[in-house]
Amino acid sequence: MKRVAFKMQLLPEYAEEYRKRHDAIWPELVDLLHQSGISDYHIFHDPDTHELFATYVLADDRKVDQLAHESVMKKWWAYMKDIMETHEDNSPISKPLEEVFSMK
Repeated sequence: MKRVAFKMQLLPEYAEEYRKRHDAIWPELVDLLHQSGISDYHIFHDPDTHELFATYVLADDRKVDQLAHESVMKKWWAYMKDIMETHEDNSPISKPLEEVFSMK
């Protein structure tokens, strides 16, 4: 198991819409994330910079690598592309973050 952290960029004025869409996250997407070994997923928003900071626990790197090929993931990215910075394939532009401290 490993902890993963990254940041993404929300477009200005879309914080409430982002929250609304995640409050109604599709059950099939949640199932896919769980099947891919993802748990304890959290996303935080900085209202000053519109940055999103996300963390999750990952059980298996190999399974998460397949997410980009799943139809429900592609559909979610297309659904979210109008409110955040994305790549040409609609996947969110994200920057991995390095863990520098952990207190257990």
